[in-house]
Amino acid sequence: MVQGAFTDQVLALRARGSRSPACVKVIGGLENGAEVLFGIRVSGDLVGELAAIRDTGRSATVVACTDGAVHRLPKERFLGFLDRNPEAWRLLAAMLGDRLDWANQRRLDFTGYPVDRRLARVVVQLAGRHGHPVEGGVDLGVALTQEELGKLVGAAKESAVKAVRELRDAGWIRTGYRRIIVADLEGLTEFAMVSR
Repeated sequence: MVQGAFTDQVLALRARGSRSPACVKVIGGLENGAEVLFGIRVSGDLVGELAAIRDTGRSATVVACTDGAVHRLPKERFLGFLDRNPEAWRLLAAMLGDRLDWANQRRLDFTGYPVDRRLARVVVQLAGRHGHPVEGGVDLGVALTQEELGKLVGAAKESAVKAVRELRDAGWIRTGYRRIIVADLEGLTEFAMVSR
């Protein structure tokens, strides 16, 4: 899916087996070439539902970060299902509400916190949503570069790299290639000022 494109399908993401969850990045681009990472979608999520409901072009570009499976639902079939199932409309509204809450929180964080704390807040939230236990901590569950983490919190690459280094030096996280392990979730949560 490409930002601005008009297509007539909704994508439902699902895992390809138990070891390969679906994962896509939702990226918005500006005319000047700048990009922001709006969010991460995983197995069980829908992508493209707003364009189908509003009959508009895509609001973002979607890029796969794993080789999970995708079910393509024609727009008419998707909307027909919703119309026949009021509970599905309520679930969709709840999902969209969760995404709006996430976006609003990012804007609040951008206004009220420095980069290191914004990044810590996102890492805590991603670990809670997508993470899984590993030896010595919690794997974030999604493969992101430090630059992509920066794009999630509205920070330049250099600022994001510095913030990751600070969190790593404090012992709250460990990093590898496109991988973050939260080594001290309690300490990181306290630093991030995230209420549980």
